[in-house]
Amino acid sequence: MKAKILIVDDEKDLRWAFTQILESNDFRVFEAANGEEALKVLKKVTPDVILLDQMMPGKWDGFAILQHVKNNHPEIQIIMLTAFGEIKLAVKAVKMGAFDYLTKPVDEDVLILTIERALEKNKLLLEVSDLRKKLENRETLEHIMGKSPAIKKIHRAIEKVASTNFTVLIQGESGTGKEIVARAIHDFSHYADGPFVAVDCGAIPDTLVESELFGYEKGAFTGADRAKPGHFELAHKGTIFLDEIGNLPYHVQQKLLRVIQEKQIQRLGAKSTRKINVRIIAATNTPLDRAVQEGTFRSDLYYRLNEFIINIPPLRQRKEDIIYLAQLFFEETKRELNKPVSGMTEGFIKRLLNHPWKGNVRELKNVIRRAVLICDGFINESHLIFDNPDPVQIGSNLDLVNLDSHQPLKEIVKDVISTVEREVIARTLKKTRGNKSKAARQLDIDYKTLLTKIKGYGIRSIDYLP
Repeated sequence: MKAKILIVDDEKDLRWAFTQILESNDFRVFEAANGEEALKVLKKVTPDVILLDQMMPGKWDGFAILQHVKNNHPEIQIIMLTAFGEIKLAVKAVKMGAFDYLTKPVDEDVLILTIERALEKNKLLLEVSDLRKKLENRETLEHIMGKSPAIKKIHRAIEKVASTNFTVLIQGESGTGKEIVARAIHDFSHYADGPFVAVDCGAIPDTLVESELFGYEKGAFTGADRAKPGHFELAHKGTIFLDEIGNLPYHVQQKLLRVIQEKQIQRLGAKSTRKINVRIIAATNTPLDRAVQEGTFRSDLYYRLNEFIINIPPLRQRKEDIIYLAQLFFEETKRELNKPVSGMTEGFIKRLLNHPWKGNVRELKNVIRRAVLICDGFINESHLIFDNPDPVQIGSNLDLVNLDSHQPLKEIVKDVISTVEREVIARTLKKTRGNKSKAARQLDIDYKTLLTKIKGYGIRSIDYLP
């Protein structure tokens, strides 16, 4: 792509001469005879370099234009054009942000060399900006997902695949951070300046999937009183993230396959197709190869989607991330709530490590936020409120305990009983609509004991009142 140069000078002959030189050196040239004309050009085009006459008549002289460009288009490099006796003013312009200055009459070779140096600076600034963005993205991934070897491996995979056009399939349990990984791929890619459109395929009714993904024309069906673009069109020149792809109806899977192959979509009710340039990233919380074997997912679509697979391991398999993320969420929530919470007890941390985290990072964040909210001083085991314990059945409670942790049987049983007891109390209170006296009678314990247990387990009215 040709670099764009804007010449701003009230000397018509000079503009003509510069234009001949620059066009012969493969630059695209724009002209303005004064500051007002320059402002009009800047509304239509963003040049890479401006050759700006220092002394121009009117309100918008060289310094005024320089200040305007630096305030509104800091990425544009400005080279000041000055007469021999105006060197001090040119130096002032450089201090104000101009890239350099040239003294009239300007030597052709010096002109081209100075412009090339300005373009090189632009390139370096862009590279620095991209590098800074990558570092920020890496820090964001660590911040939200962890720093374990498994997560670092995912970092490397993201950096490798982002610069390609590969279709990516992200596999992981709910709450592991699949959308975070998808956004990171987008941010590292050449689609980063385009939109990122996330679609939860499991949340769209089967009857609306086609119209939501591919759009529709006016009159395509009853109620279509106007045309509407679909998610693929909205993601043009960007990335579309198809979460829970396994929930797509079988007949829509065929249309998605055609979109991937032909890179064009057809709105419902349309007679022609529309070309799209979209990076496709899909995600699933259940293995798609199993769905293929069961006949609920097309094998040809599966092989199109899995050009590159990223597997996110569940949190229970990344013990080091549990402590890191717990501390991170603890500090975040403490700042948010402005609470002087001292820390987490050893018993609390032990329970975190032994919990299976079926809700993964999302569940851990919820647990820590609730604990900080209800505690004073140190967070202890009584402040643990898991998202979905469902512990009334003892068998399901064994899932809440890490049987590979080599804990004594007495400790394992204690953990299970505590979880069951808390849930039974909460459910009884819910059944009695918060009537503690009635709940104590139903549980056959005295009222004071019930109050002690409610406080000890951190049971709040929100847990049992409608």
